[in-house]
Amino acid sequence: MAALVRRRDRLRSARGAALVEFALVLPLLLVKIGEIVDFAFLFQRYEVVTGAAREGARIAALPGYGCVSGQVEIRARQFLMAGLHMTAGQLLGVVPAGNITVTCGTLPAPLTTIHTVRVDVTYQHTFLLLGPVMGLIGAGGWGGSPLNMTGTSEMRMEMAP
Repeated sequence: MAALVRRRDRLRSARGAALVEFALVLPLLLVKIGEIVDFAFLFQRYEVVTGAAREGARIAALPGYGCVSGQVEIRARQFLMAGLHMTAGQLLGVVPAGNITVTCGTLPAPLTTIHTVRVDVTYQHTFLLLGPVMGLIGAGGWGGSPLNMTGTSEMRMEMAP
């Protein structure tokens, strides 16, 4: 009988130890899950920024468009808004001003007569989960500052038919 009581007491203490260990590991597990989610959003946004630069370069390379028309920036912004699932009001209201910049220029290729156009799209990404969590534990400067992502695309200028 005494052996049964000692065994039951050992099982209770083991359950308590597991609960304490779980309480210690849970915050670290949640931070890891937050990191995975944030870096997945970061990668998705980088792909959208690169696609926006590609779309802008496609428009700029067409005859009659070039970099002087505003169509390059309009198309790059449309692609960026569609990829980030934003409306024009959200882009201007939620995203800080000066967040998206599109530069376009015609670059002559060295030693050839082929002209190319280059479009750069820059977007500032702020971390969704890691910034606030790191701020809670005293490391707010790590995840709170925005990260500049730049997508660049260069295409050959098309000749007029």
